[in-house]
Amino acid sequence: MCKCGRQRIQPPKKMEREEVLSWALKIGGALAVVATMYTFMRRGKRVKRIAPKDTVVLYQIGRGPYAPSISPFPLKLETYLRMAKIPYENDQSGKFSSKGKTPWIEYNGQIVEDSQFCIEYLNDKLGIDLNAHLNAEQKAVARALQKMTEENLYWTLALQRWVWDQSLLPVLLPVSPFKRYLITRAVSGGVVRAAHGHGIGRHTKAEIMQIMEQDVRALSDFLGKKPFMMGEHPSEVDCAIFGMVGQMLWHMEGSPHQKLLKEELSNLVDFCVRMKEWYWPDWDKCITKPDKTKDD
Repeated sequence: MCKCGRQRIQPPKKMEREEVLSWALKIGGALAVVATMYTFMRRGKRVKRIAPKDTVVLYQIGRGPYAPSISPFPLKLETYLRMAKIPYENDQSGKFSSKGKTPWIEYNGQIVEDSQFCIEYLNDKLGIDLNAHLNAEQKAVARALQKMTEENLYWTLALQRWVWDQSLLPVLLPVSPFKRYLITRAVSGGVVRAAHGHGIGRHTKAEIMQIMEQDVRALSDFLGKKPFMMGEHPSEVDCAIFGMVGQMLWHMEGSPHQKLLKEELSNLVDFCVRMKEWYWPDWDKCITKPDKTKDD
């Protein structure tokens, strides 16, 4: 019996950038995915970072142009660390977790992945409760608001930024055009597939924008004239809402998301500016384009 198999197409060993791009197109983006994992995610061997005892090492992608991160989840987690007054150091080398996610933390040698798991781990480990002033009903509402924001509204941001309008990516991803092409090709495809699996990606763009508007208006209606989502005092949910709405305000210039905020929902804009003033006095030092303000 003969053993037969399909012949693999091997690219030449040495290729110029234009040739690499050509091969990426020929093999349907597989090379782009591999290259992105290597150059952007860098999920290979982790170099052990030596941090002071009882200090959180926060692994995240680099700083954003107008907000401290181009992703809502690192901004959420870093704001939580500041709100909870937990000592931390940033590692902005771009290393992703073993789950392929960012941000993640290391605390006294213990690795924790996913922003919410990080918060829950630190709450338990350090005896922190930013929701102590809330009753059971308020905590339930806060969780519902957070889940709507992170599990529903988030996908409208991801599709807008990575699929429908990529015009801001040169500002958000200050890398070479070649690397940006690889990153964008891989991420946009991943967003489309993930959104389809979630279910929201099966709708039309108009329907998804309707979902976005309903979610953002719900946040605005619930916030009302309160300084924070749950009342006079900040709580954990404010970190999540700030992380997401902050992206809409500062990193989605000209988008339907930002227009809705600036033209109709000024209380959410005020909320973001308030969170920034309370917990980010060094904001201009934590962004790459401090000469341009996006608060107005």
